[in-house]
Amino acid sequence: MKTYQGSCHCGAVKFSIDCKPINKGLRCTCSICRRKGTLMSSEALDKDQIRITANPEDIGLYQFDSKKAHHYFCKHCGIYTHHETARYPGKYRVNLGCIDEVDTFALDFDVFDGRNWMPD
Repeated sequence: MKTYQGSCHCGAVKFSIDCKPINKGLRCTCSICRRKGTLMSSEALDKDQIRITANPEDIGLYQFDSKKAHHYFCKHCGIYTHHETARYPGKYRVNLGCIDEVDTFALDFDVFDGRNWMPD
C-alpha cells in the first residue's frame, strides 16, 4: 500500500488515500463524468482508505438522478476532489488530477459505460 496526498486547486480541500500504487485510471461515460472529463482512481476505496481534511463549509455536494452517488467539490475553486460511488455505495474514488505526484496524461485507463449502466 502507498499513501498519496491530494488537494483541490486552492488547497481548501485536502485528502490522503492509502491504496495500491496508482498505475491506471478510470473514465466513465455517464453524464456528469463525461462533462467533468476527470480521470479518477480505478480502485474503489473503502472509507478507511480516504481521509478528507477540510472545513465542512468548504465542501460542496452535488447529486442528481437517483442521488445514490455523492460528488464532492471545493466551494471556492470548484474542483471535484472525490465521490462516493453509486455502483459501490460506501466506496470512494478520487480525482487523480488532484494528486501532484500522479501524471494523469501518462496513465492508461479503463472506461466504464456509466451512460448505459442500470443500478439494481
